[in-house]
Amino acid sequence: MSAPLLEAAGLTKVFGSTTAADDVSFEVCPGEVVGLLGANGAGKTTVIRMLLGLLRPTSGRAELLGTSPSLTTRRELGYVPQGLGLYQELTVAENLAFSAQAYGAEPAELTGTLADAADRQLNGLPLGLQRQLAFLCALAHTPRVLVLDEPTSGVDPLARARLWNTVREQADRGVAVLVTTHYMQEARQCDRLLLMSRGLVVGRGSEADIVGDTAVVLVETSAWEQAFSALDAAGLPVTLAGTAVRVVGATPEHVALVLQDAGVDGRPRPVTATIDERMVLLATAHTAP
Repeated sequence: MSAPLLEAAGLTKVFGSTTAADDVSFEVCPGEVVGLLGANGAGKTTVIRMLLGLLRPTSGRAELLGTSPSLTTRRELGYVPQGLGLYQELTVAENLAFSAQAYGAEPAELTGTLADAADRQLNGLPLGLQRQLAFLCALAHTPRVLVLDEPTSGVDPLARARLWNTVREQADRGVAVLVTTHYMQEARQCDRLLLMSRGLVVGRGSEADIVGDTAVVLVETSAWEQAFSALDAAGLPVTLAGTAVRVVGATPEHVALVLQDAGVDGRPRPVTATIDERMVLLATAHTAP
């Protein structure tokens, strides 16, 4: 495998009494799409900012293109931050021209709805369209590394699919891609996943690697509302998938007793967990006293 273009080695960041990132290590090689998953506050953005040299680590090492992040290495980087990094007072075309000029590149061609909005200021455009523009700006100078922090938040499903097609095209030409996302459909398009909770990497690998043989309890019942209420009142981590009641971190026997005590008919049985449910279990395990 080629040498990594992006690498975290024991990255730690402490703000006062809060450890936002705790000994985080991973690498992204050319042609790879690595997904960084976790709830808000898990430490994903903190790690990204250290990797890009925008935040100094408390300890550990960040490398971009095999060396410490700098103005020189960032010229080889395409970055879409959560805040987009665009200028609301400028038009679509002006934002694109400014970004391209900063990297000494020619502005990319505007197409579709972006072309229609070329002369409009950003502050009057929907968030989804602004995200599409931020993505286009990040690619204008043909970067070797692409870092995307929630790049499709607020984007409609069709535009989201188009953006991900572009992500895969970039990886196919050898770009190293690191992306954070809340969408599990997008996570499944990554080559590898890293799961973060409270600053720690608590799982890594493919979706199958992370889920493993983890099981949750599915309650088969027509009285799904009553079942959900009873299990929730008992303090069990219960969710609904449509009308299917699912319980994380409990045995079928325990669930059956709770339902029985509440006078609710239901048949609990173990089923394979989803990656979201595995995330709940891993987060719980790493926050237990």
